[in-house]
Amino acid sequence: MILQSLNDYYNRKCAHPDPREHLPDFGFEQKEIPFVLEIKPDGTVVQLEDTRTPNDKKKLVGRSYRVPLGVNKSVNVAANLLWGTLEYAVGVGNRGTKPDRIAKQFASFRQKIEDLPTVAFEDAGVLAVRQFFKTLNVETLQSLPAWKDAFDSNAILSFRLYGDLELVCQRPAVARAARQLAGDADAPVGMCLVTGEPAPLERLHTGIKGVWDRPGAVPVKRIVSFNERAFESYGKTERQGENAPVSQAAAFAYTTALNHLLRKGSSQRIQIGDSSTVFWAEKETEFEDLIPGLFSDMPDDPNAHTKAVSTLYAAIDKSGTWTRPDGDTVMHILGLAPNAARISIRFYHRQPLRELAKDVYQYFNDLELVRGPNDPQHPSLFRLLAAVALQNKADNIPPNLGGAIVDAIFAGPDTPFPSQWLNASVGRFRIPRGANEVKGEFHKAEHLRAAAIKACLNRQIRRKIRNAPVFSTHPSPEKEFLPMLDPTNTNTAYRLGRLFAVLEKAQEIANPGINGTIRDRYYGAASSTPVAVFTTLLRLEKAHLKKMPTGQANWIESLIGEVLEPVADFPKHLTLPDQGRFALGYYQQRQFFFTKKPAADTGTASNNTPEGS
Repeated sequence: MILQSLNDYYNRKCAHPDPREHLPDFGFEQKEIPFVLEIKPDGTVVQLEDTRTPNDKKKLVGRSYRVPLGVNKSVNVAANLLWGTLEYAVGVGNRGTKPDRIAKQFASFRQKIEDLPTVAFEDAGVLAVRQFFKTLNVETLQSLPAWKDAFDSNAILSFRLYGDLELVCQRPAVARAARQLAGDADAPVGMCLVTGEPAPLERLHTGIKGVWDRPGAVPVKRIVSFNERAFESYGKTERQGENAPVSQAAAFAYTTALNHLLRKGSSQRIQIGDSSTVFWAEKETEFEDLIPGLFSDMPDDPNAHTKAVSTLYAAIDKSGTWTRPDGDTVMHILGLAPNAARISIRFYHRQPLRELAKDVYQYFNDLELVRGPNDPQHPSLFRLLAAVALQNKADNIPPNLGGAIVDAIFAGPDTPFPSQWLNASVGRFRIPRGANEVKGEFHKAEHLRAAAIKACLNRQIRRKIRNAPVFSTHPSPEKEFLPMLDPTNTNTAYRLGRLFAVLEKAQEIANPGINGTIRDRYYGAASSTPVAVFTTLLRLEKAHLKKMPTGQANWIESLIGEVLEPVADFPKHLTLPDQGRFALGYYQQRQFFFTKKPAADTGTASNNTPEGS
């Protein structure tokens, strides 16, 4: 299904009315060519053009050209047609490669040109390159201004005839020859699993680039490959591709499409943790480019996240129903992760846009939480993950967490988020304010952690409700948490979190300007072993009440009584989900204190404006 969908996407792009949207034809690929050697028809060198320009990270990146498909190679000597590294293209290297190997590489490069069909030798560009090799002078190349940069990096080089805009390998005669030479002429014919038609089968599929991996790992991996006898079957060992028969054309199509989606600067991919996630549609739609912005802060467009969320909400009414005519357009979401020899499929979802949008809409509703004026209304997933990482740094985000969350989002509104997210959010919520945090970032991170806790708990509650028996004598299922303080929620852990916030407020009223509160010293113990802490805190509260004006003291006592009313006893221990409920009660009660209420809203203990203040 995945390969077939990618093959369909390739065909859709090639049929696009705008030629600029077309993907490379069979036998070609897009490749960064940082240096182009411009030559005259007699082979004389004109210049070595440096095509590199700085990207958003100020790193020099070569211009992308459509060139004949590169050959699959590891340590073997195999040349590409009219493009390659300096070792291949001009027979010069500086990487410690033995001279005899460089000689073989250079000979292979020239032989690749000599193997072209006879008609290609009538092309002026091919004749110029052949003449260049006859008169090649390394000293002439070394005198060129851009030579040192190319030589130091053993850069990829190609050729262009003086006065042309296209490379020699892009000239019509060479392009026709490249199409004829594409594929393996001796490949056996079999039934293709992708197209369902008999065709020459691919033995070794093109590698996939752009899937994030640890530094130093092999940069190119494959989805389909057989490199051990244990993976082979039915005696098909000589040609590994026969174990998963895919035609040469289909293999080229799906690998080209996936490499296009994973390319640098792609608007259809996001990187969260170790999961490289790509999005595409069966038909053209603006959400193909917008959906990645729903989850990530796009570095080249700071407003991409806000724009994506606004567009999504504009397409959905208050009931969560899709209102646009493209609701039946099927979207594909593919999550990829690196492995030793192949790429792992982390997850794959295929659903109509109306269903996908409903899942994302529910995800943002799960995160919705009362917040401060500077807190984001719809935080990106990257910011949520950074908030639960050590020191709020992206490098410390658990590698598998982001992909697991995205998988849960598209698996349905009652699919629980990974317990690791709740665990990390609760754990980081316990730390004292300012401890191990970037200065000034604590309150923003506290909002993000509380939002993550609410989302995780609501998903768990929703799952329990769905799986609850129709006829049951058990108490009614727990209701989902609201974005704001819920005075009707009688959950003990939630009430104790509210109580802790009230006691902290009492301490702040009694000691104006205090630097540290009970939050810094007692929160961890109060949220895990309440019975061991709250007796002490309630005793301290009596001392704080004596320092307050009568009106404020009465307000605090009334609020404590209201919060503790449904609490029968202090538990000895709270489970991890209950620690999340504690954190959510604490956070919402604190935000309630900071929220300015209308003047007419008075007379109840829950009012955040104490009498006599």
